[in-house]
Amino acid sequence: MIKNLLQIEADVRALGYHHIAGVDEAGRGPLAGPVVAAACVIPESIILLDVDDSKNLNSETREKLYAEIVSINEIDYGIGIIDNRVIDQINILQATFAAMRLAIAALKQKPDFLLVDGLHLPTHDILGKWFVKGDSRVRSIAAASILAKVTRDRLMCDYHLKWPEYGFEQHKGYGTIKHIQALARYGPCPIHRLTFEPLKTSLTHERKGCIL
Repeated sequence: MIKNLLQIEADVRALGYHHIAGVDEAGRGPLAGPVVAAACVIPESIILLDVDDSKNLNSETREKLYAEIVSINEIDYGIGIIDNRVIDQINILQATFAAMRLAIAALKQKPDFLLVDGLHLPTHDILGKWFVKGDSRVRSIAAASILAKVTRDRLMCDYHLKWPEYGFEQHKGYGTIKHIQALARYGPCPIHRLTFEPLKTSLTHERKGCIL
């Protein structure tokens, strides 16, 4: 598994690139909270066991790997966060790109090549390649997915302390039944994405004086 995750990075290094950043995000789909991106550059000499797509890992394993990644001085990483207000202003795709650019800019050294999870590159200033399901195919992207997911989950747990009625510590802002029920009872709070359904339709009806 480790060898498979390293192959694409090895192929890029063979082309003459050395500071290769894996980039991924967490939080495109939720109804509340920010979208968080991470960029991660892992030297060829560093071995990370158990690194995988964050969605394939339980929370305990993600936290353990997060702590391991950030504790290794040779690993260069950056985090980018775009809040719900900006998401509502520029849409989630552009907000995701903005978070990725912030994460890349936060690296100690500018990368010379990007490996990005998804269907697009967030910037044209740096050469790169995107990969569908890249977080399960490329080690640096998998590591970035862990950094982004843990960072966002921690933020949502912090938000739970401020707005416990929504249950953010459980669903992290995703549209679960409990979350939808809380929205119906309490309405949106300041971290909800008002352009996301069902919030958008509900608010439109409210403005028109309709009762759902």
